[in-house]
Amino acid sequence: MQFLLNGLIAGSAYALIALSFALIYLPTRFFHFAHGAVFAWGAYLGYLCVVALKLPLWVAFPLAIGMTAMLGAGLEVGIYRPLRRRKATGLVLLLASLGLYVVLQNLISLLFGDEVKSLRSGEVMEGYPILGAYITPIQLCIVFAALSSFAFVGIVLKFTRFGKALRAVASDAELARVHGVNSDGVVLGAFALGSALAGLAALLVALDVDMTPTMGLNALMMGVVAMIVGGVGSVPGTLMGGLLLGLAQHLGVWRIGSEWQDAIAFAILLVFVLFRPHGIMGRPTRRTAV
Repeated sequence: MQFLLNGLIAGSAYALIALSFALIYLPTRFFHFAHGAVFAWGAYLGYLCVVALKLPLWVAFPLAIGMTAMLGAGLEVGIYRPLRRRKATGLVLLLASLGLYVVLQNLISLLFGDEVKSLRSGEVMEGYPILGAYITPIQLCIVFAALSSFAFVGIVLKFTRFGKALRAVASDAELARVHGVNSDGVVLGAFALGSALAGLAALLVALDVDMTPTMGLNALMMGVVAMIVGGVGSVPGTLMGGLLLGLAQHLGVWRIGSEWQDAIAFAILLVFVLFRPHGIMGRPTRRTAV
């Protein structure tokens, strides 16, 4: 039961990271590798607000999430948008994203150091017993935040003007422009919202397991695997992909050891790429890049 519960917690975190990445990937159709560094910055901005500025958590966390959203939006306006207007290829955008990841991660090391840091200040709690297993308040928050974020994004995509515009750009960017959709504004909104969700996920993960400058790389990889397994473009599928990945990893730990966690994740990805490339709930559609 403890392995199942741990898998649910990890899967919720993976799903939230996958959702944050998918919101940016859908309208842009390129691998925003720097999203991993934005994720890490979300945790360290929270650390800055809590430790340096001495703000209470209920003030520090919304402020950190807002600054993370601004960071993601700044990358879009300052780097990616000028490249797209110069007709940069997907390879150029990928290389730019890799460079941004390196720069942003090294800035964290320069400003905060490479040692492990923690947002926790109180005593370590044993957790609440559930059917013989234990879950801490922070882990409960991770599960609740993931479910709430998926519900919120689902409502935004289905019922709001921005959500409909984002789905239109994701489906066919050229046709969306013809019908008057401001694709640059949609992409900017996607970067801001996706980065904010990444900041939320990072803060919760940092509260649970602490933080390092390199924490974003593994989080990004697991999030991308969860998005592909669940189905690109499917909000429920992304949630299912994250939960499947978390459960598979932790049941694997139960049987074959923790050193195989990453291998399990990419083995699942390989199976889906070979036998169900559109994921659990995805479907093939024709799309054009922004």
